[in-house]
Amino acid sequence: MNSDASVNVLYVDDEIHNLNSFKAGFRRLFNVFTAESAVEGRKILETEDIHVIVTDQRMPVTTGIEFLESIIPDFPEPIRILLTGYADINAVIDAINRGQVYKYIQKPWREDDLQINIEKAFEIYMLRKENRELTEKLLIANKQLEYLLRQDPPS
Repeated sequence: MNSDASVNVLYVDDEIHNLNSFKAGFRRLFNVFTAESAVEGRKILETEDIHVIVTDQRMPVTTGIEFLESIIPDFPEPIRILLTGYADINAVIDAINRGQVYKYIQKPWREDDLQINIEKAFEIYMLRKENRELTEKLLIANKQLEYLLRQDPPS
């Protein structure tokens, strides 16, 4: 992974010891932001440039899938990872279809496995960003070409 790039990771979980464990395990590798609820997570998204979101599925008030689905209109770019201690096929299907989840990982996570998945998620984030930027440049170049082609030929 490119060491020049700082990866901003948001981890949302209602269990404080999971938040502390995540932060302790990954703070040297990534810029870690933590939130105890979907509401706190949304506030962080509004103030920070988050690249990867990791969220627990089972939380009171708002599930991880509901949180991820709710932020898509305002924050479509971050890559999403869902963590859960429960194997529920319906949650997996909902995560993919509603929450646009990149990975579904079982708790307790293995630190090296989660690190690799966060790094891969960031690579996807950067590739999508580069693709958007290249598409914008292509559209501008196309408009300029169309303008030039519409000009009267020199006499």
